[in-house]
Amino acid sequence: NNKSFSPRLPPITTAATTTTTGVMDSQSHHQAQVFRSDFLRLLHTRRSQEVPLIADSSNPVENPLFQSDVPSTTAIESCPKEDIGDLNEMLKEENLHLHTEDAEQGRLPLLILSLKERSEERKPAIVFMHGTNTNKEWLRPWLQAYASRGYVAIGLDSRYHGERADSKTAYRDALIASWRNGNTMPFIFDTVWDLIKLAEYLTQRDDIDPTRIGITGISLGGMHAWFAAAADTRYSVVAPLIGVQGFRWAIENDEWEARVNSIKPLFEEARIDLGKNVIDKEVVEKVWNRIAPGLASKFDSPYSLPVIAPRPLYILNGAKDPRCPLGGLEVPLKRAEKVYKETASPGNVKFRAEEGVGHEVTSFMIKESSDWFDKFLKQGDTTCE
Repeated sequence: NNKSFSPRLPPITTAATTTTTGVMDSQSHHQAQVFRSDFLRLLHTRRSQEVPLIADSSNPVENPLFQSDVPSTTAIESCPKEDIGDLNEMLKEENLHLHTEDAEQGRLPLLILSLKERSEERKPAIVFMHGTNTNKEWLRPWLQAYASRGYVAIGLDSRYHGERADSKTAYRDALIASWRNGNTMPFIFDTVWDLIKLAEYLTQRDDIDPTRIGITGISLGGMHAWFAAAADTRYSVVAPLIGVQGFRWAIENDEWEARVNSIKPLFEEARIDLGKNVIDKEVVEKVWNRIAPGLASKFDSPYSLPVIAPRPLYILNGAKDPRCPLGGLEVPLKRAEKVYKETASPGNVKFRAEEGVGHEVTSFMIKESSDWFDKFLKQGDTTCE
């Protein structure tokens, strides 16, 4: 009960970097190509053998695993939706496992919701990424809202989460193992590999318009969305929520503590291994270099955000978010805006820091990102105003 999809697309390193929004100048184009080439080379260094891109049917998850307290769904439940009488009756649900590599974590669990329609017309699609310690089932109200509005809504479990976790400490344990062994990248990068393979799968589905695939996510999911869009131009519209930050800036400006505390057991183990009494910036830098090489250097936001241009990008953060401090976004935003101007698409990049909000997703962010996707994906309009 599976279906195999043969790769019909060019290698991602040669994927087009022009859209209807304009053509990149040669320097920006070259920088984007170099970034993608270097990033993909890194991803390949910690891969197991590639496997055919096959999607197997699986069963719905009855008791999804949360590795900490279950976060509130109030914000995502506020997402705009069509007033359909019995939405559950109208929804088509698919539970799949997509093979992304020949490894224990190489089965990507997907939850896909769309409207049961006989129309042959291809629909826009959006990939939704959960935050740390949650899972794709938590995303369901968000997926339902988009599905009601005519999207194919795709939720997935990132590495060591949900169906890919065998215990409540699976993600924490994977981070520590990566620090010790240096053979996996469970923080952001390995899941980005899955998202590249997912883009390959989605562009080959008969019900999805391959030119209208968006991606969004919350917190860790926002980071996944940002890096996946930087790595793969098949993600045509991007809206990371409370995820974009400057890792190098945080180290240099002693603003790393809140981010470190979000996965503190990893840094505590590294501190002990390095013979330190306290976690300091040297520990932080060594951990990032080990578990996500380049995260605080050549793949950081000043270099990764500009390569998303000219595709529509809306970054939504809280103005008081200690994990994504605004100071760390000044340079990357300036650089990104410059490239968007060069590509004659200044209206395709937007940033909002919601006043008085810390590290939490809000109804405002959910509505703003929803309007952004409707603007650019509903009619396939990727031109700027």
